[in-house]
Amino acid sequence: MFKTLSLLPRAVFKNLNSVHRYSTTMHSIIITKEFYYFKVIILPALTDNYMYLIIDKKSKEAAIVDPVEPNVVWDAVRKENVKLTTVLTTHHHWDHAGGNKELLNSNTGGELTVIGGDDRIDGLTKMITPHETDYKLGSLCIKCIRTPCHTTGHVCYYIKKDNDMACFTGDTLFFGGCGRFFEGNAKQMYDALINVISEFPDGTSVFCGHEYAVQNLKFGLFVEPSNQNILSALNNTEFKRQIKKPSVPSTVGLEKLINPFMRVKKKEVQIFTQTIGDPIETMRVLREMKNNF
Repeated sequence: MFKTLSLLPRAVFKNLNSVHRYSTTMHSIIITKEFYYFKVIILPALTDNYMYLIIDKKSKEAAIVDPVEPNVVWDAVRKENVKLTTVLTTHHHWDHAGGNKELLNSNTGGELTVIGGDDRIDGLTKMITPHETDYKLGSLCIKCIRTPCHTTGHVCYYIKKDNDMACFTGDTLFFGGCGRFFEGNAKQMYDALINVISEFPDGTSVFCGHEYAVQNLKFGLFVEPSNQNILSALNNTEFKRQIKKPSVPSTVGLEKLINPFMRVKKKEVQIFTQTIGDPIETMRVLREMKNNF
């Protein structure tokens, strides 16, 4: 049993570096993930969404991922004293793209470019094309990677500069899980998770679209009850959530150890799903099981 917030050791609060504020109205506190060349402000939204303010430290230019609550975004922009130039939309669903037009209408600091891979995205100004997949944000290069399945136009955004690596995965890859196959199939999710994201360096930070980690990890233990990495991640995540600290970011390396959807080639997972030798079928069966978990 966890201690109440008021009884937590002082050291716990000391270790919550870069915490901006605590509010009982938000599902998580706002924290910063620092990299050498850039930083990411993790902004909670709605009941379990995350928005991400990416700041290039050299130019002070910023991009926001899935700004469904524009007021929260502008508060962070003012606090950080940066210039917001870019909106990175992972997909067209309202809880990710629903704030785009309001953000555009409330912008007084210059033109905003709204990037995405689907013409259903509100406020879209720049459609990703097969021949134009890189976008500059100050000194950073953002790769726009199509990952259709959750929606046909879903896009993940990947930044790599020297040892700084981050991927913003929307509703494709979650901490310990993956998105529902609303407009796609298991083959597409397999391609996204195994052939694309798994190929990123293990140290790549993963920033997903929702706070689903606890329920995802419980499903992971259901699939692999003897996987001590999942158990450890669950215990750690439950502690974080007790004090409203976000579970994100994860890493690609960690996901390979704890996420059943990233482990569809593993014998233990295939035995559980009775799909020996067919990892795409493993992906399909796992998602159906998770839908009903």
